[in-house]
Amino acid sequence: MWNCPYSADLFAEFAENLNDINSSPSSLMLSEVAYSLGVTIIGGSIPERDASSGRLYNTCCVFGSNGELKAKHRKIHLFDMGKPLPGDVHFKESDTFSAGEKPTVVETDFGCIGIGICHDLRFPELAILYRARGAHLICYPGAFNMSTGEALWELEQRTRAVDNQLYVATCSPCRDSAGSYMIWGHSTVVGPQMGEIIGTTGHEETVLIAEIDYAKIQLTRDSFSLENQRRDNVYRFIDLHQESP
Repeated sequence: MWNCPYSADLFAEFAENLNDINSSPSSLMLSEVAYSLGVTIIGGSIPERDASSGRLYNTCCVFGSNGELKAKHRKIHLFDMGKPLPGDVHFKESDTFSAGEKPTVVETDFGCIGIGICHDLRFPELAILYRARGAHLICYPGAFNMSTGEALWELEQRTRAVDNQLYVATCSPCRDSAGSYMIWGHSTVVGPQMGEIIGTTGHEETVLIAEIDYAKIQLTRDSFSLENQRRDNVYRFIDLHQESP
C-alpha cells in the first residue's frame, strides 16, 4: 500500500479505478517509468475501487517495458487476525477489502512470473499452482507485522521457493515507528536450490539488487525430481482456473 498511509480508515479515500489507467495516477506513473526505463515493474499494491461494484481490493499491477499494463492481481487471501496475541496488533482486512478470485501468472521480458500479495504467501496451494503454470519467479509485495514478520516472513519465502524449486522475491515497506501498524520490512530474494537467501535488507529504506539465474531452476529439478515423485494415486492437485489450450 505505497500510495497511501497504511491505515484501514484511509484505504477507501486513496482507492483508484485501475480499469482506466488515465484515471489512476499511481498506475499512470508506473506505466511511464516502465516505458521510459525499458523495465518490467511489479508495482507493489494499492487500494483499488472496482468501477462496477464499488468494492475495494488490495491490488498489484504489472507493467511491461513498453508501459503496457500486463496483469492485475487482486489479493486472494485476506489477513484477519481474529484473536491477536497479547500486545499484538488487531487487523481484519476483510472489513475493508473484498478477496480476489483469480491467480495471476504473467509472461514478461524476464520470464514467467506469478504474483501474490502479503498473506497470499502463507498458502502453499497458490505457489504450487504457479509452478504448475510455469512460473520461474513468484513476487509477493507485502507488509508483515512485527510478530508475523519475525516468525514467518523469511521462513515462508524459503519454504515456497524450496518446495516448488523456483525463485521467490518479496518487497516490503520500510518501518514507520510512528505509524499505527508496525511493519517488519526485510525485502528478500530467495533461490530455488535449497531456499538460499540471495539478497535481503533490514527494515530501513534501501534498494536491493540481486542477480537470478533461471538455469538453476532446471538444474535443481534435474537433481531433485520432485515432480516425477509426486503420488497422483494418493493425492492430486487440481487447477480450477486453468485455461484450456
